[in-house]
Amino acid sequence: MLILRSVAFQIVFYANFVVRILLAVPVMLFGSEAANWRVINAWCRSSLWILEHVAGTRSRFDGLDQLPKGQAIIASKHQSFWEIIALVPHLDRPSFILKKELMSIPLFGHYAKVMGMIPVDRAKRGGAIASMLENAHKAVKEGRQIVIFPEGTRSAPGSAPDYRQGIYRLYEALDLPVVPVALNSGLYWPRKDVRRWKGTIRAEFLRPIEPGLSRLDFFEALRGSIEARSGALLATAYREDGLAPRTPEGRRRLDEVMAAET
Repeated sequence: MLILRSVAFQIVFYANFVVRILLAVPVMLFGSEAANWRVINAWCRSSLWILEHVAGTRSRFDGLDQLPKGQAIIASKHQSFWEIIALVPHLDRPSFILKKELMSIPLFGHYAKVMGMIPVDRAKRGGAIASMLENAHKAVKEGRQIVIFPEGTRSAPGSAPDYRQGIYRLYEALDLPVVPVALNSGLYWPRKDVRRWKGTIRAEFLRPIEPGLSRLDFFEALRGSIEARSGALLATAYREDGLAPRTPEGRRRLDEVMAAET
């Protein structure tokens, strides 16, 4: 049943994506920004509905009261595609920082550009940071919130964190609060795996980190909050849905969290 549900989800999920992006072309070309955001939010919500009703995977966000009114940098743990579609409905015209390769996807790439996403060419190293900051300043002037995955790519649940310099450069340059996001999505929507596991994906907006911290203090606060809470959410998934990380490193992390809770 797991494989059947998961395959059915993949078919319906991507069919929904293709149909909606094709129908969105006239809105993209002739509609207002507000109309385009309505299209995007509808796609995200419909995708989460499909995930729940076809794959049996519910979605839950806590800590919504931690989101500042107005502009902020959202720094999220990144374990799957889930956090992209799940974050959007809670944010105000978000500009996601994403890898440049995604901008070459037909229609999607053009739509991402129109909607103010910020591509990063990781091959350019220092030049990539400068370009990212320039586009981020522009997005902030337009009243957008900035979304970044501090590790730069998806990580397996429970793996050792590898936070990159880009998040601090944004924090330093934009002088905005950073809202950490912890989650356990990779247990239910794993990388490079067709299976989608039943249960409840949990994510949580955490206490904002206000501007002005040194680099060392900032990373200590960011890593500390995200990793501690993500570890706790690993334990929640294990207790509630019987799911554990699939890597030795992840299982060791789960054991540490469970031992600390007893």
